[in-house]
Amino acid sequence: MAESKKLKHVQGFEKLFAQIKPLMSSSEAYYESSRCLFCYDAPCTLACPTGIDIPLFIRQINNGNLTGAAKTIYESNYLGNTCGKVCPTEVLCEGACVFTKLNIQAIDIGRLQNFATNEAILTDQKFFNAADFNGKSIAVIGAGPAGIACACELRSAGYNVDIYEVRSNPSGLALYGVAPYKITNNEALMEVDFLQKQFGFEIFYNKHIASKKDLEKLEVKYDAVFLGIGLGKTADLKIKGEDKTNCVGATEFIEQIKTKPIKQEIAKAVIVLGGGNTAMDAASESARLGTEKVIVAYRRSESEMRAYEFEFELAKVTGVSGMFNVAPIEIVGQNAAEGVRFIRTETVNGKLRNIPGSEFILDCDFVIKATGQQKHTSMIAAISGIDMDTSGRILINPNTGQTTNPKYFAGGDATNGGAEVVNAVEEGKIAGKGIHAFLSTSQ
Repeated sequence: MAESKKLKHVQGFEKLFAQIKPLMSSSEAYYESSRCLFCYDAPCTLACPTGIDIPLFIRQINNGNLTGAAKTIYESNYLGNTCGKVCPTEVLCEGACVFTKLNIQAIDIGRLQNFATNEAILTDQKFFNAADFNGKSIAVIGAGPAGIACACELRSAGYNVDIYEVRSNPSGLALYGVAPYKITNNEALMEVDFLQKQFGFEIFYNKHIASKKDLEKLEVKYDAVFLGIGLGKTADLKIKGEDKTNCVGATEFIEQIKTKPIKQEIAKAVIVLGGGNTAMDAASESARLGTEKVIVAYRRSESEMRAYEFEFELAKVTGVSGMFNVAPIEIVGQNAAEGVRFIRTETVNGKLRNIPGSEFILDCDFVIKATGQQKHTSMIAAISGIDMDTSGRILINPNTGQTTNPKYFAGGDATNGGAEVVNAVEEGKIAGKGIHAFLSTSQ
């Protein structure tokens, strides 16, 4: 791996953010794989967005065929190692495991997947060969999960693929936006490096493709363009005081922790605004850093939170507490955030409303906004003929990934509004197949 792609942290980082899904030993993998019933009509496979043949790869692990197990995984999911670490397996494959209906612990599918693919990466196993060059070239904008998966699929069909990435490293949210206790930086980078050796696609870093002029140059140079641009910075709350120092977006907060050394000054009290999975990650990270008091504040009830239940439980284990039916109306303080003014809420006839006269201030010295991310609407609008929905998501044919401008295809968060890494991988793969079908029939 190139030196420029290695990300290091200060001493003690690994201890603070120890992996919640640590790598299995050979013995652990053998005994865990022995528990699998190898279901013929496997509900775990049906629950996987990329359709990995889970019983097959677990049987291969149990038989000592780690190379075969990794190949089975990668044939369905190009980011098999990353997804083994960051997937919400509790609600996908493991959540569908037949054992759960018997009140027996589900097979630890994610860790078994990570065990097999990690071995393949470390031993540099060769699973794929790019087809002979077919004379056509594709531009991929964004080296996140969708863009990487699309590039792999296209190289398999013989296309030359150039990826343009605005940042200095690949993997998108897998690197910059997923909590460090779920996947390490080097794990994310090593898998992309592994895939580049397999398929031979090129990644050009620090390339900001956004203007109409930039896009028109790509249209001339390439036969098709894939948009794997993800989402932008944290969306504004549009309340007074959110521009104060010590009031930051959750994705920006997580990125700082993952890419920069930990600062010595730790907040004493943190309020996280939001009720999604990113809010839980940001809250848990704050607690792991040593913050004395971390509160997740959500405008609706606990049962209405968008976060998975297991994510909230994980946050609570680190010392995070929740406060519900409270809506922020102001970030208070002089220059820095010193607290949040809330108003209590209630649901009446299915609609959320504020309770008059219920305002109160909760003191803190750091505020994290986990309120969703902005869409790249200005960039999308610069492309002639591409339609978006009312929320700014790119409209595509879900079977091909093709946009309303035939030369452009898209996938990942830019089209689904923000889903899991595994969904982006599958959508990138679908778009790769769609591009191949389009160019094979149109010219």
